[in-house]
Amino acid sequence: MILEGTILTGRSFEAVEGRVVVEDGEIAAVEETAVDSDDIVVPAFVNAHTHIGDSIAKEAGEGLSLEELVAPPDGLKHRLLRDASRDELVAAMARTLSFMEQSGTGAFIEFREGGVEGVRAIQDALAGSDLDSVILGRETTDAMELADGFGASGANDGEFGAERRTTQEAGKLFGIHAGEVDSSDINPALDLDPDFLVHMVHAESLHLERVADSEIPVVVCPRSNIVTDVGRPPVEELADRTTVALGTDNVMLNSPSMFREMEFTAKLYDISAREVLRMATVNGAEIAGLGGGLVKPGQPARLLVLDGDSDNLTGAQNPVRAVVRRAETADVRRVVHPKTE
Repeated sequence: MILEGTILTGRSFEAVEGRVVVEDGEIAAVEETAVDSDDIVVPAFVNAHTHIGDSIAKEAGEGLSLEELVAPPDGLKHRLLRDASRDELVAAMARTLSFMEQSGTGAFIEFREGGVEGVRAIQDALAGSDLDSVILGRETTDAMELADGFGASGANDGEFGAERRTTQEAGKLFGIHAGEVDSSDINPALDLDPDFLVHMVHAESLHLERVADSEIPVVVCPRSNIVTDVGRPPVEELADRTTVALGTDNVMLNSPSMFREMEFTAKLYDISAREVLRMATVNGAEIAGLGGGLVKPGQPARLLVLDGDSDNLTGAQNPVRAVVRRAETADVRRVVHPKTE
């Protein structure tokens, strides 16, 4: 397969005119040459933090606090999840996964509620999907063993030391929420030496230095934090110290569109478009332990092709800024997956 157009190459997303040659699901070559195409070829997005089970409850809970919405075991989302049938849950998740692919996502990291059955439900929802997934089970180590790792709710909700040790022994991924509501759970989360943290809205100087010293990556979800009124994560400060990736968080609260997350982040923070695009692609891929996230020979062909001649993108003078700050789902021509190409 050959993709032609303006290609955003490597970690710097240098724009070159040419073609990407894909063979057996891998980028075989990036050739700089004149082509007759207005397409823009970029890495497909990696949504580094999702709660897709919430697909049954979009825009529920107006006016509720974060704790009332999502705190286990009796937050609104947990009650709605318990009340829904398995078929309803799987069908709703499958619709969300379809939208994610249509909007340029190639892979995602999911914190999956519901123990073993929750993991099995999203595995069923993924049947027939080309998305690459990293599913982190919650609540029990049995869920972790069935999944790709463990996703902890937060150090104030439990000790999680045993789950961390068991996950590490299994060679799997351990992520944990920290600093979403306040700073009280950040040091205990860092003490667990997780593979990554999520949110860090209330990170203070000491926490930032600990993150830098330990080189623990952080996934930020700015739109979600604004919706739940917990504040703004210090994205600039975090990016100066560690790897930062973007996630869309609860489907209950936000469309799982990485276009929206990138635009919001780029316009809210003093961060370059290139850095935001890295947060949406290669940084998330590295946290997930996946290849890809870059248009580079030898990388998995997880790619996004945008119509550079769409009414929205035509005339763009800076393709990186256009992808980050302007592009949207309607501009997507196709998403290429390594396991199908």
